[in-house]
Amino acid sequence: MASQSHVASENPSGLYDYDSLAEAYSAENETSLMNAYYERPATLALAGDVAGRRVLDAGCGSGPLSCALRERGAVVSGFDASAGMLELARRRLGADADLRVADLAEPLPYPDNSFDDVVASLVLHYLRDWGPPLAEVRRVLRPGGRLIVSVDHPFAINFLQHQTGPRPDYFATEHRIEEWTLGGQTAKLSFWNRPLHAMTDAFTAAGFRISVIHEAKPVPAAREASPDDFDILNTFPSFLFFVLEAPEHG
Repeated sequence: MASQSHVASENPSGLYDYDSLAEAYSAENETSLMNAYYERPATLALAGDVAGRRVLDAGCGSGPLSCALRERGAVVSGFDASAGMLELARRRLGADADLRVADLAEPLPYPDNSFDDVVASLVLHYLRDWGPPLAEVRRVLRPGGRLIVSVDHPFAINFLQHQTGPRPDYFATEHRIEEWTLGGQTAKLSFWNRPLHAMTDAFTAAGFRISVIHEAKPVPAAREASPDDFDILNTFPSFLFFVLEAPEHG
C-alpha cells in the first residue's frame, strides 16, 4: 500500500530511509493506482478551487501534489523530512519553490496564520502522537482555514493484517512495520494504526471542526490503468479522508 508522504521523527530504530528510496519511490508514486488514480484525485477534489489560496503541502515528498495544486492556481509551500525527496521536488517545481526540510512532529518553520489550507496527504499515520503536530498545523493556519487529511483506512489495515496473522485489536493504537522494496532498494517503514474514534478525538482536541469524512473510489481511468486491482479498490476503501476547519473564533 504505497503512500506518498512521510515524516521521519519517531525513528529510534532507523525505520525511515526515504533518501535511499527517493528516485524509485517517486517514480512509483507518479503512476501508481493507489496514488495517481485514487488518493491524489480524491485529495484534490476535496481541496476544490484553490486559486489564489496559500497552501502548505505537509510531507510533500517529490512534489506531485504540490505541482497539481500550483497548476490549479494555489500559492504552494512544502516541506518534507527527506532531503532526497525534496531534491526531486525542486527539480519538479523549480529552484525558486518554497520547499524546506522540516518534520511535522517538530515545530514548523512558518509564522502564525500563514496559510489558507494545509494538506497532509498520507502523512499522519507515520506518527504515534498526533497532538503536537495538529497544534502546529492549527497555529500556521489562518482562522477559517482548512486542514485536508488522508490516512490509511483503519478498517483496511485491520482487514489486511488479519490476512497474514491473528486479527489485531482494532481499538488499540499499535505500531506496525512494513518492508518495501523499490528500485532494488529495501527499507523498513514505521506506521501507527489507530481506530477512527482516536483520529476524530485528536482532531477535535486540537480545536478543529470536522466538516467532511470521505471514503473515496478510484477515478474511472483507473480501470484501464490497473484492471487487475481496480475492482478491489472500487469496492473496499484503502484510505480515509477528512476536511477539517480551523474555527474563526476560539
